[in-house]
Amino acid sequence: MPLKVGMVSLGCAKNMVNSEQMLQKLKDAGYDITGPLDKADVIVINTCGFIESAKAEAIENILEFAELKKAGRLKKIIVAGCLSERYKGEILKEIPEVDGLVGCGSFDEIAEVLNGVMEGGTVCRFGDINAPVPETERVVTSGPGWAYLKIAEGCDNRCAYCVIPSLRGRFRSRPMENIIAEARALAEMGVKELIVVAQDTTRYGTDLYGERKLPELARRLCEIEGIEWVRLHYLYPDEIDEELIDTVAAEEKVVKYLDIPIQHINDRILKSMNRRGTGEEIRRLFKKLRERIPGVVLRTSIIVGLPGEGEAEFEELASFLREAKIERAGIFTYSPEEGTKAAEMPDIPPREVAERRAELLIDIQSRIIDEFNERMIGKVLTVLVEGLDNETGWMYGRSFADSPDVDGRVLFDYEAQPGEFVKVRITDVYDGDLAGEVEL
Repeated sequence: MPLKVGMVSLGCAKNMVNSEQMLQKLKDAGYDITGPLDKADVIVINTCGFIESAKAEAIENILEFAELKKAGRLKKIIVAGCLSERYKGEILKEIPEVDGLVGCGSFDEIAEVLNGVMEGGTVCRFGDINAPVPETERVVTSGPGWAYLKIAEGCDNRCAYCVIPSLRGRFRSRPMENIIAEARALAEMGVKELIVVAQDTTRYGTDLYGERKLPELARRLCEIEGIEWVRLHYLYPDEIDEELIDTVAAEEKVVKYLDIPIQHINDRILKSMNRRGTGEEIRRLFKKLRERIPGVVLRTSIIVGLPGEGEAEFEELASFLREAKIERAGIFTYSPEEGTKAAEMPDIPPREVAERRAELLIDIQSRIIDEFNERMIGKVLTVLVEGLDNETGWMYGRSFADSPDVDGRVLFDYEAQPGEFVKVRITDVYDGDLAGEVEL
C-alpha cells in the first residue's frame, strides 16, 4: 500500500502554488495524497518565514507534528519553503524529529527527498533560488471555480524590511505562452476565476521581454473560453502605467479590484524603507484609478511601527486612510527581521506603541468597510459560489470586491453549486458580510 502524504501549506498564495506543485510531484511518484492529516504517514509542511508571526506559526506546526511522530502516529516530517531556506542550519539541530528539508529552489525535488528519508536518511535539498522558474504541473486545491495563477518568482525591489529576495531569489518571469497554456488547462478543469499572483506582478515581463507585459498577459487571459474573472494582485504602485489602467478599465473580465501594497504614505519612511515613489504620487495614483475605473475596489497593505515612525508620521498615515477610503486594507505591525537593513535602523517604536497604532488603523478601516457594505445594499452583485456556511445554513460566495481568505463574503439563502455564478440582490449586512437574495 502506498504511503499516505499530507500537506500543510502556510503563508501566501504564491507558496500555496508551490504546495500544489509538490503534491503533483508526489502523486506522480506514486504516493497517496490524503486530505485528513490524521490519516497521513508523512507530513510535508510548506512554511512561510517572512515575519515573526509567520515563523511562529510554522514552528508551532512543526512541533505539533513532531509530538505525533514521537508518539508513533507519524513516520516522517519534511519541512519545505521559506523557513527551511532561511534557517537551514538550525531546524534539524533544534527539532531533530524533522527528517528532510526542501529549500525554495528545490520544490521539484520533493519526491526524491521523500524517497531518501523513507530509506532511513536525513535529506536536504537547496537548489539555486535564482534559477529559471520550473514549469511544474500541480494539484489544484483551491476553488471550486477559482485558482491562483503564478506568473513570476522572486523579487528585485529590495525593500529594507523584507527578506524575500534572500529566500526566493531575483525576479524571474515565466514565459507568457507557458502561463497561457496553464490558464487554458485550468479553464478546462472548470476554473472560472484566475487570481494572478507574483511578488510583484507589475514587473512581469521586464526580465524576459525588456518591457512590462502584464497588460498584454491580462488581455490574453481574458480571451480564454471559460475564464470569466481575472483578478490582479500585488501591483507595485510606481509600476502601474497607463496601458495597465486602460486594460483594467476596458476588459470586462478583469475585475475592478486592484491589490496595491503601499506599506506607508510618509515620504521619509518610504525612502528609508527603499520604497520607490512618494506619498503624493501614491495619492495621485489612487485618485487616477478611481477616475478612470469607475467603481474600482482597492486593496492595500500597510505597516505600522516602522523605524522612524513618530506620531506625526503615523497621523499622516491615519489621515490618508480616512481620506482615501481604501475599501480593503491589511494592517501589519512591523517585525524587525535579522538580515534586513531596517532591523539595524534606529528609532524603532516600542512594540506596544506599534500595536496601539495598528488597532487605531484597524478601527478606521472597519468604519470604511461598514460604509462600503452599506453602499452595496440594493445592488445586484455577481457572486462566485464557494460553499455552505454551517453557522447560518446559507450558501456563500464572493463578489468582484472580494478576494479569497482576505476579504468578505456574500451570503444567500438559495441552493447553488460551488463554482457557479449567481446574481444576488444585497439586502443586509451580516456580521461584516453582505447578505441577499438570489435573482432568478
